[in-house]
Amino acid sequence: MAEFTYRSHIAGISPEALFAWHLRPGAFERLVPPWESVRVEGDPAGLADGSRLRFAIRKGPLRFRWTALHRDVVPGVQFVDEQERGPYARWVHTHRFLPGEAGGAILEDRVDYRLPVGWVGGALAGGATRSMLDRLFPFRHQRTRDDLARHAAFARFGPQRVAITGAAGLVGSALAAFLSTGGHRVQRLVRREAVSDREISWDPASGRVDLAALEGVDAVVHLAGRSIAEGRWSPAVKAVIRESRVEGTRLVAASLASLKRPPRVLVCASAIGFYGDTGESEVSENAPRGSGFLPEVCEAWEAAADPARSAGIRVVHLRIGVVLSARGGALARMLTPFRLGLGGVVGRGSQGMSWIAMEDLLGVIQYALFTESLSGPVNAVAPAPVTNREFTRTLARLLHRPALLPLPAAAVRLLFGEMGRTLLLESARVLPRRLAESGFSHLHPTLEGALRAELG
Repeated sequence: MAEFTYRSHIAGISPEALFAWHLRPGAFERLVPPWESVRVEGDPAGLADGSRLRFAIRKGPLRFRWTALHRDVVPGVQFVDEQERGPYARWVHTHRFLPGEAGGAILEDRVDYRLPVGWVGGALAGGATRSMLDRLFPFRHQRTRDDLARHAAFARFGPQRVAITGAAGLVGSALAAFLSTGGHRVQRLVRREAVSDREISWDPASGRVDLAALEGVDAVVHLAGRSIAEGRWSPAVKAVIRESRVEGTRLVAASLASLKRPPRVLVCASAIGFYGDTGESEVSENAPRGSGFLPEVCEAWEAAADPARSAGIRVVHLRIGVVLSARGGALARMLTPFRLGLGGVVGRGSQGMSWIAMEDLLGVIQYALFTESLSGPVNAVAPAPVTNREFTRTLARLLHRPALLPLPAAAVRLLFGEMGRTLLLESARVLPRRLAESGFSHLHPTLEGALRAELG
């Protein structure tokens, strides 16, 4: 039997409140590191003696399911997760919440575990298991600390009812978990009949929204839209991209404007594609629209929210940069070739890249929801754009791999057409001026810090 214990101090919170945070919907998802592939199965039954949590784990080519039994639950003090089904011969995880000597709380995680097949399992996987625990729990404690601090900053607003479109996507699913652990009631807009009061039915194709279910919502985050990076831009694909953004936004905005009690804020996704190719120039929110397909789509996308604006709803357009997440998007697609040593500079490598860490994007959305002075376009990017060459070298160095295989501009144009030229070869040097002036603080302002946090 092996034992692992990790303890840290969490300032500004009581043990009872820290325990309560772990009970909220989304807490488990928030504590899963981005470099791990874990999916909760079914609807979590809550935290009580005898309740269970089931999830699926993927590690490389391996797939397995884990069932954790909750026991020894002492409200405000501790609870235990014991593996009923999973890869270990034994796994007992005790969570304890203790008073801190100088205030705050002590968060303690203790894991008692035994690997399968006796000493052979220990010899083969003992070191890897210890390394996994050494990475996992510092991450979990820091994530808990960061989330609690961000929620405390807006605690004066109280619990809010927030509706999210695109909640099944990369950003939307993370946002739903983040807001839920803040004590907010999250409702997902789904393109089918709602099966619980946590869902609201809508169908952008037919222009249908369940208005009765939307009544009384405090805030809406609109993230839905067809991905722009899933293949070449044929005329048909362009039409779908434009319609999914413009018509979907118009439907949301008009629906909210028609409510007896409209929400106080609508936060709409947009993109730094609004600025087009910025070349060597750095731009902020006061820059004009660029030229080309994406700038035209972004302009129409933002204008589609006018019905909500006219109804007195505060509307924020987040012009989002490249979102760095190990779970999906551009970074996730890069990881396999870079880990194989097949990464390299794209085109000339000097084109600018404006990015944002996933955790900072969640923080920006929360900030936009609760910062009453913020409206109109807001650049959701990190404060330090990099070149493609700088990004390539940083990622390769952190993965301990060479980056010697460039992708020439001619190959990009041949393989991906207009989509590749726009997304991979054009320059985007965008600054978050309005966020900086209003006092927003990034958790990961540098590229290396953001990549280290995502890749563990």
